[in-house]
Amino acid sequence: MSSVSAVFVNKRSEISRIAELAEQFGGEHHLSDDDVMAINLVLDELVANIIENAYEDTREHEIHVTLRLEGTELTVRVDDDGRPFDPLQAPPPNLDLPLEERPVGGLGIHLVRSVMDRVEYERREGHNILTMHKTIGRT
Repeated sequence: MSSVSAVFVNKRSEISRIAELAEQFGGEHHLSDDDVMAINLVLDELVANIIENAYEDTREHEIHVTLRLEGTELTVRVDDDGRPFDPLQAPPPNLDLPLEERPVGGLGIHLVRSVMDRVEYERREGHNILTMHKTIGRT
């Protein structure tokens, strides 16, 4: 098993650092471009949503990201101290509606669910913890 963890703050400029973490982890573990792209997509979407929506103040907050690889099982965990929010409770978007009739938002968790095999949420000790699992090496 191999893992890497990093702490980011709730600033948009951190998104590029998160992408670097995914690229470095992918390179060290010889992950496919598709798997690295999936990690980037998920982390970009989730962390951007945390930065934009999770905090009611303007203080700096920590967002913890962990990537773990055990065999072919990739686990991505995002932990923040923002207001309680279970993205798994969000209804799936109605993709049949014309684009101009669709409500803003809601596509992010849909993307996460479609890219990852399993997504779990828990609220523990004032933190949102989203844990996602993906079997790597297959599309």
